[in-house]
Amino acid sequence: MRLSPAFLVLATALGACNPGDDDGFADQITNGRDDSDSGDASTTDAPLPGSTTDDTPTTGAPDDSTTDVPDFTTTSDTSTGLTDPGTSDSTTDASTTDTTGAPVDDCPRVRVTVAPGDVLNVRPSPSTAEDPLGTLSPGAIVDVLELVQGEVLEGNGGWYHIHSPGLDGYVWSGLVECTLDEPSMDGFFLPLECGKMAKISQGNFGDFSHQGQSAYAFDFSVPLGTPLVAIADGTVAHMYNGTKPGDPCYNGGGMECNNAANFVSLLHNDGTRSIYAHLSETLVSVGDKVPRGVAVGHSGSTGWSTGPHAHVARTENCNSSWCQSIAVSFTDVPGDGVPDTNDVVTSMNCP
Repeated sequence: MRLSPAFLVLATALGACNPGDDDGFADQITNGRDDSDSGDASTTDAPLPGSTTDDTPTTGAPDDSTTDVPDFTTTSDTSTGLTDPGTSDSTTDASTTDTTGAPVDDCPRVRVTVAPGDVLNVRPSPSTAEDPLGTLSPGAIVDVLELVQGEVLEGNGGWYHIHSPGLDGYVWSGLVECTLDEPSMDGFFLPLECGKMAKISQGNFGDFSHQGQSAYAFDFSVPLGTPLVAIADGTVAHMYNGTKPGDPCYNGGGMECNNAANFVSLLHNDGTRSIYAHLSETLVSVGDKVPRGVAVGHSGSTGWSTGPHAHVARTENCNSSWCQSIAVSFTDVPGDGVPDTNDVVTSMNCP
């Protein structure tokens, strides 16, 4: 039996959460790596000032532990989100690896060609034997360091040694194509550090709290103290950092904490703003120029909130600290750039 290209792909659109699996996402999506821990899965957000509530419970993701089991006998495995183009009686040769490699002058970069909704695994060696280092989204463009021979999949043993900010590893050549295009640095990017993965615990128009002023907001399930970075170049227009450790609303609370959320609001060059809320601490001051990808604060649970998370939205530029949220499409999110609730995203917000 051979390994299909699907073995290299991890679906980003996860199914319904398992209410009894509090830390499932950290264990299953990242194989226990701390950089994708979802925090307290039993917590929810309450509304930001001027709205009603602010986060939905996060209980982990479906069990992806079968991702690396090379048994593909159907065209779709809904339990893992993997897609298998078919089966074969051929075998996989994982024994040939060119450790020296060779530069690829006519292929300076590659573009990821996996289907929308999937991501491409980046491996520490040219083989599927080890857990992924990270993932790349459909259409992502990364630099090529060399072409090497590794594990043979569908008769193709070519693997590219690739590099992007935050990621250095190997991808199978059957799921990428050579390109002379440069990675796009325009638009808005996810508010997470380069290479960071996170689950969307509540997306646009979420039933729990993303209505009205917060209709176009996103809640990211991240642990306490996660750096939140600017989604685009901007200037700090408003901020609040008055809720400190030991204060009644520092670790969240009810409606009485509605105005106690630490936050930063950036004004962008297109005249819109973005807000980063429920911070445990801020790292900037009003008037500071903040380049895209630079941290503005650390995630927390200040204000009307029941657990650590990050509330981020693009907003109008109004005469208040809190403005109406507006639609945003993230350059580093596959498809239309708008992640849905329970989607897992990987940031390419690399300064």
